[in-house]
Amino acid sequence: MVLALDTSTRYAGVAMADEERVMGSHTWHSTYNHRTELMPAVGQILGHVGLTASDLSGVAVALGPGGFSALRVGISAAKGLALVSKNPIVGVSSLDLEAFPYLESGSQVCALIEAGREECATALFGQDGTRIREDRVCGVAELLTEITDPTIFCGEGVTAWRTEITAGMGSNALIVEPVPSNRVWALAVIGRRKLAAGETGDLTTMQPE
Repeated sequence: MVLALDTSTRYAGVAMADEERVMGSHTWHSTYNHRTELMPAVGQILGHVGLTASDLSGVAVALGPGGFSALRVGISAAKGLALVSKNPIVGVSSLDLEAFPYLESGSQVCALIEAGREECATALFGQDGTRIREDRVCGVAELLTEITDPTIFCGEGVTAWRTEITAGMGSNALIVEPVPSNRVWALAVIGRRKLAAGETGDLTTMQPE
């Protein structure tokens, strides 16, 4: 079983996945921080599937971009659980998680997460699902100068930029309503795949993005 932890934004989530499917997930909005809420949620999801931390085969955690304090809570918890259970850990970009449900659509995908100061962290994926440039933080005007093809816009950042994207791209923009629970679900699936392929992280060097 793989335990997934996501504290990228105000919406946090935990999920459990076995070799075939996601067995359960829980997502919530935190008004203050995730420090006092995350581990009780982990206990609940473990209880839901009738397991303890020692029964895990690995831990997957969202690395960001996102709020530094929130990400630090999730990554610290993931490291502690991996250390106690003596299991591998894997980190996944939060932009990968936002884009994951749409990467096999055959369309270009732009994933957005708010970064403050009217900017977003952005990732751009081609029609084959691979990144076509380095991730970066930018404003909406800069982003739209590089996107001309029909594109799916996803992630929590689309809420802030919906009007500008629609005005700038018209029918070439398909804006997907953010569903925060999708992120931790994707983390459980991607984490399981990475662990199965032996793509593990390093407890000593893993840091928030």
